[in-house]
Amino acid sequence: MLLFLRGSRSFPQLRRMSIKAALIDLSGTLHVEDEPTPNAVEALKRLRDAGVAVKFVTNTTKDSKATLHERLCRIGFHLDPLEIYSSLSAAVAFVENEKLNPYYILSEDARQDFPPEDTRRYQDSVVIGLAPKAFNYDQLNEAFNVLLENKNHKLVAVHQGKYYKRADGLALGPGCFVKGLEFATGRTAKVIGKPNPYFFEGALAGLDPASCVMIGDDANDDIVGAMSVGMQGILVKTGKYLPDVNPSPPPTALVDNFAAAVDWIIQKNKS
Repeated sequence: MLLFLRGSRSFPQLRRMSIKAALIDLSGTLHVEDEPTPNAVEALKRLRDAGVAVKFVTNTTKDSKATLHERLCRIGFHLDPLEIYSSLSAAVAFVENEKLNPYYILSEDARQDFPPEDTRRYQDSVVIGLAPKAFNYDQLNEAFNVLLENKNHKLVAVHQGKYYKRADGLALGPGCFVKGLEFATGRTAKVIGKPNPYFFEGALAGLDPASCVMIGDDANDDIVGAMSVGMQGILVKTGKYLPDVNPSPPPTALVDNFAAAVDWIIQKNKS
């Protein structure tokens, strides 16, 4: 086991082997809003033609899986809805497995992926994701009170990203609202999405992490998160990429965009 001593995490040493599967971030990596990143549509086809399995993984919590699929198809990508694994997907599974009846702070579209509210039961948890229209005092105060009703009530963060990329620049993510509820209630959120190992292990679905690579624009959530479970990580200079953020460990490769990441994978598999 190779340990990176900076910080408290340890990272498994990667075995050299060909790349059999790629986990691909969506917003900021494959596209920014309704525009693919440079040559991304053609690059995805080349990656599939090279025999590399793909899965699209995202912390996007504003859009349902159906909306994500429709958007990607509309801007030129070809994929099956079953190839999308989002933090919403993982959060839905968590809510169902724990048999929770949450109070939701989600967009109306994202809420469609979750079970209907059971009005015969008290709300026993709070699920929070990216929901700009719901980040107001009344709804956050309602969530606060649900959590205070019982010390066993859970705070579930679909993810706690600091910011995300929009066409007009960087925008505030849900992380500060998650931290605010933690501070006010003394609870620690169960974080579902990237960089949580729970998310990556669910996305890998039994694949050997050493034969898989993560392609993303977020140095921590995409790259450090993936490498912490034994994957390789390719950081792209699109989306929310910031040159002064230096992840530990550093990415396996730093490239201009998704198309360049595909070039890197194909070349690596040939060597």
